[in-house]
Amino acid sequence: MGAAFSCNAPRARFEGAGENSVSQFHLILLIHAHQPVGNFEDVLECAYVRCYLPFVQALREHPGIRLGLHYSGVLLEWLERRRPEFFNLLGELVEGHQVELVGGGFYEPILVAIPEADRQEQIRRLADFLKTRWGVAPKGAWLTERVWEPQLASTLARAGVEYTLADDAHFLASGMEPEQLYGYYVTEDLGATLKVIPGLKALRYLIPFRSVEENIAFLRAAAEKHPGGFAAMGDDCEKFGLWPGTHDHCYTQGWLEKFFAALEAQSDWLALTTPGDYLAAHPALGRAYLPTASYPEMAEWALPTPARQRFHAMQREFGSHPEAERFLRGSFWRSFLSKYGEANLLHKKMLLVSEKIQWLARHGAAGHPEAQKAREHLLRAQCNDAYWHGIFGGLYAPHLRSAMWRELVRAEALADAALQGQNRFAELRCFDFDADGQEELYWVSESGAALVKPSDGGTVALLDYRPAAASLVSSLQRRREAYHERLAQADSKGNAKAVSIHEQVRTKETGLQRHLRYDRWPRHLFRLLLFPPGKTLSDYIALQLEECPAFAGDAFQVRSGQVGSVVLAKEGFFPGSEAGTNPMRAEKTFSFAREGSELQVSCEVALLPAGRNPLALQAGLEVILNFLAPEAADRYFEYGGERHPLLWSAAVPASALRIVDEWQNVAVCLEAPEAQQFWVAPIETVSESEEGFERIYQGSQILPVWPLVLQPGEQWTGRVSLLVSSARPEKQPG
Repeated sequence: MGAAFSCNAPRARFEGAGENSVSQFHLILLIHAHQPVGNFEDVLECAYVRCYLPFVQALREHPGIRLGLHYSGVLLEWLERRRPEFFNLLGELVEGHQVELVGGGFYEPILVAIPEADRQEQIRRLADFLKTRWGVAPKGAWLTERVWEPQLASTLARAGVEYTLADDAHFLASGMEPEQLYGYYVTEDLGATLKVIPGLKALRYLIPFRSVEENIAFLRAAAEKHPGGFAAMGDDCEKFGLWPGTHDHCYTQGWLEKFFAALEAQSDWLALTTPGDYLAAHPALGRAYLPTASYPEMAEWALPTPARQRFHAMQREFGSHPEAERFLRGSFWRSFLSKYGEANLLHKKMLLVSEKIQWLARHGAAGHPEAQKAREHLLRAQCNDAYWHGIFGGLYAPHLRSAMWRELVRAEALADAALQGQNRFAELRCFDFDADGQEELYWVSESGAALVKPSDGGTVALLDYRPAAASLVSSLQRRREAYHERLAQADSKGNAKAVSIHEQVRTKETGLQRHLRYDRWPRHLFRLLLFPPGKTLSDYIALQLEECPAFAGDAFQVRSGQVGSVVLAKEGFFPGSEAGTNPMRAEKTFSFAREGSELQVSCEVALLPAGRNPLALQAGLEVILNFLAPEAADRYFEYGGERHPLLWSAAVPASALRIVDEWQNVAVCLEAPEAQQFWVAPIETVSESEEGFERIYQGSQILPVWPLVLQPGEQWTGRVSLLVSSARPEKQPG
């Protein structure tokens, strides 16, 4: 006879539920706090003082408020290093069962965008951190940016995760009705199950932006319709003090105190509980299969600009029919990788570095100190913020984007050293680096890395200088964004009223519309610009050179590739001539060399006109460099014995310049023999952020210019070289 067993009522495991727990309505809050890898120290300190600390202090004053808290590992590391007393305060709330700590990816990656092995490592690291510091093993996982794809159910289940929270939009997109979103569901992938909580968009916009009375009225109405159910909200902690206007609203004016007190006063019909406790005490409403989705705003941001403009038009058209909103969906997160080539390049570099580190692991080198350091840098480089752009998202923030590149440069340098097993090496590989269906040439050595992209005008898309862990190009193409249409509405003084970040229109300075420019080409290195005589620096700045597209952006053919050099060629016609009158051949020869810690990269261009008539034109070979901080005294151009800031704009009558970044400890000596001038201008974007519209320096464009008159059959050759070295002299031994 088999052993007897009993099935205890689920609510018996629910701590502090009380006798009315079955009929009570529940509010589940899951509050998420995160700061990106590479964010400024003063920003983190400000966030702590204005948001993270007062929020937890308010919780401590209201023991009846129980909720889930998620802190990314990036933020936890900073708190432990700079504000260790916060850990004690948080520990009190955890020990008193007022707060449930929720796991997730340690460095806040978009899980679907990283390899499975890295997903498991990211989740395990945060779980281990919480277990070590507070003695709790997290049951749930915060889903970064609520980016969901169905295979995540098995990923999370394998990692020991019991539940996560998605947006109501995920459920509605699967065909569910709004009235079905007041309980949780079970989903599965290949038989691996996961509990999923629907977070309500209505609550995201109510808390903390509408009156306490409106919030309580919403919850009471939901309780009357769904006795025994719950309403859940998962959203950013930063909305309680860090978003514009919210610190005064939440703390000075006391909204959060009033809200917590009002929730406690409703204890006869409303219970606040942690997500894990509710799920342990209540059965699922059923099974649900969620489609690929994120929160609605993210889905809108991911749309290409023309589609996003049409999407806005449809929203206006159906604005009087709220029930239509669930059927108006944007794109999904991966679309950022096609919308922004810079995000895709960063992402594919990350995948390549991950592949190298996984190879080391498969071949028994995972425990090697260099391999372990490389893995740490890789995981940090998977932090999500710099891979996308919306009101949040740091693709347009150079310091965040460059922080990811810096981590990847370090990780790859360490991985390559372990793979090569020697201090000095160089190799050239030909493969589809960026997964666009075209092959690139990737050169790596102990001193640097360069990616030659024949399909984009034979340009260099990335250039790494490993001694300084610096990615030197790392700029951003200026694009038309759908929100540029709203610049005319922006108020430079901002809105003092606390409103959702998605409802505000503000700007950091007036007149931003005059800075809108849209680049014809990606901001890569060594783009060949052939343009008519008479064009000047002002035309270059205004993007009115009328350069020949065939040689600037069309594909070049690979003629040869060796470790030290790559030769590309292209045949075409100079514009403005009759077809067949002025055919031309262009050949580019890239050279890579290093000596000690110095790295030299050069591009030589040979033009051979094959027409019957002389051809007058100007030739330029564009250089793009981004040293990040345009107004910092330790970042500058050097020319004629003088220093000029990175925002410098000038036509320089010289064939040599030096650009210095003392902070990153890197300097570039730029030479273009026999060039008549260097045209120098900053690259500035106008983008949307949490603080409103802002102008951001994205690097400098530098064009060595040669005025030419090419005779039929006469070959002209021009050369641009970059000598990259440390900005500060190396100390000599002794």
